[in-house]
Amino acid sequence: MSILHVENLYKTYGEKILFDHISFAIAEKQRIGLIGVNGTGKSTLLKVIAGLETADSGEITHANSMRIEYLPQDPELTKGLSVLEQIYYGDAPIMQVMRAYELALSELEKDPENETKLKQLMNMQQKMDQQDAWEANTIAKTVLTKLGITDFSSPVTHLSGGQKKRVAIAKALIQPADILILDEPTNHLDNETIEWLEGFLAQYKGSIVLITHDRYFLNRVTNQIFELDQGHLYTYSGNYEVFLEKKAEREINAENSEEKRQNLLRRELAWLRRGAKARTTKQKARIGRVEELQEQKGPALSKDLDFAIGSTRLGKKVLELEHISKAYDGKKMINDFSYLVTPGERLGIIGPNGSGKSTLLNIMAGRIKADQGSIDMGTTVKIGFYTQEHEEMDENLRVVEYIKETAEIVHTIDGEVITAEQMLERFLFSRSAQWTYIRKLSGGERRRLYLLKVLMEEPNVLFLDEPTNDLDTQTLSVLEDYLDQFPGVVLTVSHDRYFLDRVVDHLIVFERNGQISRFQGSYTDYMEETKSQELKQDKETVSDKASYKKEKKKRLSYKEQQEWEQIEDKIASLEERKEQLEQEIAAAGSDLGKVQEFYKEQEQIEEKLEETIERWEELSLLVEEIEQGN
Repeated sequence: MSILHVENLYKTYGEKILFDHISFAIAEKQRIGLIGVNGTGKSTLLKVIAGLETADSGEITHANSMRIEYLPQDPELTKGLSVLEQIYYGDAPIMQVMRAYELALSELEKDPENETKLKQLMNMQQKMDQQDAWEANTIAKTVLTKLGITDFSSPVTHLSGGQKKRVAIAKALIQPADILILDEPTNHLDNETIEWLEGFLAQYKGSIVLITHDRYFLNRVTNQIFELDQGHLYTYSGNYEVFLEKKAEREINAENSEEKRQNLLRRELAWLRRGAKARTTKQKARIGRVEELQEQKGPALSKDLDFAIGSTRLGKKVLELEHISKAYDGKKMINDFSYLVTPGERLGIIGPNGSGKSTLLNIMAGRIKADQGSIDMGTTVKIGFYTQEHEEMDENLRVVEYIKETAEIVHTIDGEVITAEQMLERFLFSRSAQWTYIRKLSGGERRRLYLLKVLMEEPNVLFLDEPTNDLDTQTLSVLEDYLDQFPGVVLTVSHDRYFLDRVVDHLIVFERNGQISRFQGSYTDYMEETKSQELKQDKETVSDKASYKKEKKKRLSYKEQQEWEQIEDKIASLEERKEQLEQEIAAAGSDLGKVQEFYKEQEQIEEKLEETIERWEELSLLVEEIEQGN
């Protein structure tokens, strides 16, 4: 059943048409992946659905009670709030109750003997019961922990940029919503966290609309793809893999249709040139049809990058690192690391955020100096470095002028000449778009243009620092095709699993303990090997425990025998006292002194009961083992 309908949505940005009267619906529990080249209006469409922007015309309808939760690419948190206050932010009743409960709990912890604060906490506990909020409260803290946020009371202003993004993700995930809208949720998350997020979204109760460059994530999370292309919206039932198949079919059909149009146009023009009389109504209609065929636009088909750029010769010696060490603020990031980069190498650098990956890449490129060790670079090395930082661009330049400042032509390895205009076309800037001023480009379009500038320098050693963060899936496919034919060395830091599998054949792995290891193979090979090792360790642990149990004595000691005979009576006695305390708390009413006294004893009894039951389980297993042995 559809929960949101969009009819004839139309919106422009300057001279560009973003949505050309598009229509679609979002159904319950649907998982929609929105894709398209940067600058086509994907983020704008999400904002329009979320009600944060308006269209020039069109209609969006949904129930008044429907809730939409939106996570932007660069979320802003409210100053002055703690982590928990931020993620419980909102006007939903369950959020209000959880906020008030956490506040009451915090106040009582500061002043445990305050009867007024105790009464307030008990009141909020009742409201948590009424709203069934305990599960949501647990999920919220679990989500934060999984996202690497463990200090729930920390002010959000003290967090790093990456931590703020994770808090914003947690807030979006735990808010009650019918439609969850996520704009690039995987940006700046490490692979382990992305895999956890995939699993969490699989269990999400509402519908999801998301933009992501992570194609494995897109493939595993979505069940429908929306493609925004030159103002038009194309819908595909299925995940990203199905989309690629169906899009190929659509482009083939478009090519066939264009061929038929061209053939028909040729025949009609030939007829006109034979001198047909244009006086009759029939002939005038035919001339009108020719004019209409001429005005029609053919499909804008993507072009394959079918040449290898890079004429600068690379010698046998590329780069050698010997005993490199680097520390920041007393924390050792890289310790006594040595590595030899060879011609033709395809190396990926992976690991948790903040572990030192980009630091190592910058040391290799000579942009950062190591504390210890030496770097020997070959004399023929010409580096191209695509960095995470946004390069300053002259916004008064046109796209083609910006590229021509670097080079008007580049050479293939076969010695052929490729013009700047041709390269721009292959990186998805049409001839007309090449005359657009840089100030009119979206952030993603600027990153694509900056990437092309780096490639136009004709490097023979290419350093890529998180190239997938701001590039769309189509641009990434173009880049991957380019790298397939690139004759030089590629060194990349990336958390994009698909990109790593396509581009690199071995890895440098930063571990959480500060160690650096090497792996020969793709990222998927590495993950399979890691999981295999973990499974092997788990089996060995189970085997060791089993062996230990077998070696244990086959009878209870005198003390254990006495404990076993008495433990069930002890459990019954504790349970009876627990019930009595619950009755006494209820009977105490407004006598806060007694309530506080009973409440403390109740906590002690519950803790003791839990310990006694755990001990009963241990003894019962031991008794069972002894009986089986006999």
